Amino acid sequence: MPLQVELVDQVKNAKIYSKLDLRWGFNNIRIKEGDEWKTAFRTAYGIYEYLVMPFGLKNAPAVLQRMMNDIFRHLLGVTVVVYMDDILIFSEKEEDHAEHVKEVLKILRDNNLYAKLAKCEFFVKKVIFLGLVITPEGISMEEEKIKAIMEWGAPRKIKEVQAFLGFVNFYRRFIAEFSKIARPLHDLTKKDTRFEWSQECQQAFEEIKKRVSQDPVLIHPDPDKPFILETDASGIAIGAILSQRGEDGYLHPVAYLSKSYNDAQRNYDTANKELLAIVESLKHWRIYLEGTILPVTVFTDHRNLERWKNAETFNRRHARWHMELASFNFEIHYRPGKMSNKPDALSRRHDHEDIPNSQQIMINAERFKGFKANIEIDIISMIRESLSDDESLTTLIESTKKKEDLPPSIRKQYDKYEWKEDLLWYEGRIVIPENKEIRLTILEMHHDNPIAGHQGQARTLELISRRYYWPAMKQQVNRFVETCEICQRSKGHKQYAPQKPLPIPRKPWEDIAYDFIVKLPESQGMDSILVVIDRFSWQAHFIPCLESTNAEGVANLFIKEVWKLHGLPKTTVSDRGPTFNSQFLKALYTKLGINPKFSTAFHPETDGITERTNQWLEGFLRSFCNYRQDDWVRWLPITEFCHNNQVNSATGKTAFETIYGLHPRWDLVDLEVNAPNAADMAESMQEIWDEVIASMEFHRSKEDTPKHEYKEGDKVWLVGQNITTRRPSKKLDNKKLGPFVISEKISSHVYRLELPKTMRTHNVFHINLLTPFTEDKDFHRRQARPPPIVTEEGEEEYKVDHVVAWEQRKNGLYYL
Repeated sequence: MPLQVELVDQVKNAKIYSKLDLRWGFNNIRIKEGDEWKTAFRTAYGIYEYLVMPFGLKNAPAVLQRMMNDIFRHLLGVTVVVYMDDILIFSEKEEDHAEHVKEVLKILRDNNLYAKLAKCEFFVKKVIFLGLVITPEGISMEEEKIKAIMEWGAPRKIKEVQAFLGFVNFYRRFIAEFSKIARPLHDLTKKDTRFEWSQECQQAFEEIKKRVSQDPVLIHPDPDKPFILETDASGIAIGAILSQRGEDGYLHPVAYLSKSYNDAQRNYDTANKELLAIVESLKHWRIYLEGTILPVTVFTDHRNLERWKNAETFNRRHARWHMELASFNFEIHYRPGKMSNKPDALSRRHDHEDIPNSQQIMINAERFKGFKANIEIDIISMIRESLSDDESLTTLIESTKKKEDLPPSIRKQYDKYEWKEDLLWYEGRIVIPENKEIRLTILEMHHDNPIAGHQGQARTLELISRRYYWPAMKQQVNRFVETCEICQRSKGHKQYAPQKPLPIPRKPWEDIAYDFIVKLPESQGMDSILVVIDRFSWQAHFIPCLESTNAEGVANLFIKEVWKLHGLPKTTVSDRGPTFNSQFLKALYTKLGINPKFSTAFHPETDGITERTNQWLEGFLRSFCNYRQDDWVRWLPITEFCHNNQVNSATGKTAFETIYGLHPRWDLVDLEVNAPNAADMAESMQEIWDEVIASMEFHRSKEDTPKHEYKEGDKVWLVGQNITTRRPSKKLDNKKLGPFVISEKISSHVYRLELPKTMRTHNVFHINLLTPFTEDKDFHRRQARPPPIVTEEGEEEYKVDHVVAWEQRKNGLYYL
């Protein structure tokens, strides 16, 4: 059977049309003599057999199509297209059309075939063929079909959902981002899925009807004009638009493409997803784009893909794609995402659109492997090559190389510098030349990378300072971290209430704190995290477990994951939960000689170390787990390493340094930086512990900073503590939503915000719920767009403090 799109494309240059409908359809074909018994059917009056081909036989459409192709074989694609019993006659010149119609009618007469006059149209410039409205300007949807979709009632069972999807799927090439819009409806039709018509399904249903009502017009493709292909990839689907310039000189769409990932593609990293969008788009529109004389211009918002075609080496996947696209003549050009709004709309959602993504991978699975120093980004080689380009370092390098020959008065200026391994070193750290690309790469490696963990300013600076140095590094690091949208969205705001801390411990793993993070989405069969922390060094262990774990199970986890490494603690701090208060654990503590201390009821600040660590852990998982939040278990080992490798503001040391006296190796750069010898390390351990105790005592005396004040037009984050979204767990949901623009300053403490359509909430908020948004104006790095903000039932949820008044009405009680 011919494809609809192929038949429609054959009439692209036509200016006038005529349409014929064959009378009797399948009945025009005689059943082969001797095979009539195969069509027998029983009635009250006896058994009957068909002499002609009836409707309903499996091969009937193909047989009728083959007959029509045979009798019109010399006209097909020239002046006629045929789909079973529908015949469309087309002409590029009106004066030729009469002859074309006569020729078709003569063929029908010679073959004893008849057309039904009531269904025929002659000499028209607008014709409905195969459910599409065809004109010289382009193709669009049939008005009756649009009306039927608009009047379609909400489905009440799975069969009705399937019927609706089957009907609108016919017009998916006209509907931008169809795959993502229809995702909630498709999920309903999956096997073993209980039918539940949710608000999300209703929104998807209404959005499809809205898109259909817009009645877009697609122009006919012209092989003599260059094609423009715009692609984009999000975490859940690829999107593309194929366009050409019309007679008016403007770009017009030829077709839309929106396609969800399969299970394997969903795990691709960003670069591979962007490249997949190009590959799938070219293959999907192969009939237009393969072997074109003029190159197809492909626009992508991923700069690295510009050089992909000319790369000298490929991995297996890229080599396969390169072979598949060998017959295509295309050029890849970079265009920033902000200039690619159309394909973006096909692959992702912005805050101000109505339909949420049902799933979204926030970060690719491969990035947890760490730096790519010897694979893709040889940062050391980049530094070596750039040193000669930085004129400000030329004199310094030359003087450092021959400093032994310099007079003592001058040599003193270069005592802190060294030249070794073709690198310039300052106080044991590599000097980075004035090169934005290198510095941005280092910043991203030490902040955005999962092993770095989106740490704050001080910790990111400390991590970079272990190995690298450049002037004004602190200011650049602070600005880079300050403008990171993931950090702004995921991290909690400062607390201003004073705490009542426990006594400062004196040695590692003598005093521990532990707590549970519960009610997480199920991941690898687990739904909770047991957090165990040494209150001296802040070394932590994050252990996946079940919320239903009983007291004996908790004890087993301790023995298996903590006690075997650190021995028995003298004191413990817990949250006075039912698990910790159980008689079993109390008996176990008594047997082992452990004296438990419980936090004050409803005041977790007493056990501040676990509360802050839990907040940090949840913030880390927010930044890296996928949209469905079902992969957090696999991030826990990296999270634990990252936590123990960061400098704690209270101790001034990392947990590794406090416990072992050194920093662990965590990247692939094979260079020793400030490595202490064994004797020095042994002598300094007690000094490290003394410094930790002094630092903790100093930081206890610090006070919190005052709050911020805003003005109209400022962008701010909205603290999401009172807003319930549709993500599975509040624990792993973003701490802040936005950013949003302040539209009005009502008072010094109250502001009105511009909220997206999906947040049908009151738009006036107290200043305590707002935090400032810091925009990235210096680095221009591509940051992941946030998932859509959709509130549950479109309302904010607040805890009731007290009831002021109430009254009885006809339909129930009303409260104030």
